[in-house]
Amino acid sequence: MPGNGAGDTRPVIRRNSLREQIAGALREEMMAGRLEAGRNFTVKEIADLYGVSATPAREALVDLGAQGLLRTEHHRGFTVPELGWDDFLEIFESRVLLTDSYYRQFRTRRALPDLTRLPSLRRRADAAVRAARAGNLDVMVGCDRRFWQEVAGLLGNRRVGDYLDWLRVQSWMFAAAYLRAIPVLAGACWDRHLDLVDTIEARDPVGAYRIICEYNLFTVQMLAGLAGQPLESVAVLGLLTEFSDGEPEPEPLAPVPSQPSAGPGTVRPERTRRAEDVGRELGRELGLGLGLVPPPRAIPYGRFARRPPEPPSESASGRPDPHRAPGR
Repeated sequence: MPGNGAGDTRPVIRRNSLREQIAGALREEMMAGRLEAGRNFTVKEIADLYGVSATPAREALVDLGAQGLLRTEHHRGFTVPELGWDDFLEIFESRVLLTDSYYRQFRTRRALPDLTRLPSLRRRADAAVRAARAGNLDVMVGCDRRFWQEVAGLLGNRRVGDYLDWLRVQSWMFAAAYLRAIPVLAGACWDRHLDLVDTIEARDPVGAYRIICEYNLFTVQMLAGLAGQPLESVAVLGLLTEFSDGEPEPEPLAPVPSQPSAGPGTVRPERTRRAEDVGRELGRELGLGLGLVPPPRAIPYGRFARRPPEPPSESASGRPDPHRAPGR
């Protein structure tokens, strides 16, 4: 533990923060697919891995278990749950129904979200765009999650925002295995976060909802293609495709004041640098990870596995070649 003597510049760790830090690090490891479905581990293994005592490690694991992000097994510790296509459909449909409901609320009441959050939202959007274009999944999951947390904050309902965030974590847990199988992820994922911020800033709920529908449609088309599932199984597909250009545009909700041009921090990067270099630089800049307790970025899979991993095969998994282009 850090000391408080003269000349000791190390920060003092608040013990009650370790629980949240470890839970956050494990959550992002699962979102990025580094702790994949079926991996089993004990409290002692996690405590040793992060260099902490058993108490905060146990508390973090119990918290994740209470959230449904880990499964508790008697005498075996904790296991990352396996989410299938049916699970993803429930997660995805819940997200779409909630966002559609809030869009109709804004249209009916002609109400605006809390626009004081826009500067923070734009910073998150810029980070998410750069992460998506760099193609570094470990960084991308954190940036994307933080961006959509800011978007949900505009709704003014903390419980709904927390629920949407919980759904998004599980979406990434399902998608990560498929995305990791794509040889070059740079440029393959959705990157219109800044466009969404622009429409919100312009007080254009129709334009914002269009972009969100495009994002959801892009997501479900990609994952259906990678998982070899028919788009017809998505019950809410009509909500995403019915939003045509022929829909009448509402009158502006309020005059749009002139806005200063974005600063140099929000300029979108050209895709000229190596993806892994951009990803590493972005991770350092944003301080992603566990913070005071260093997150392991080279997970020793053998320490967590209770059974030897089986090589993927068409006959065993029923899944198609993951390198196949997503269905569009």
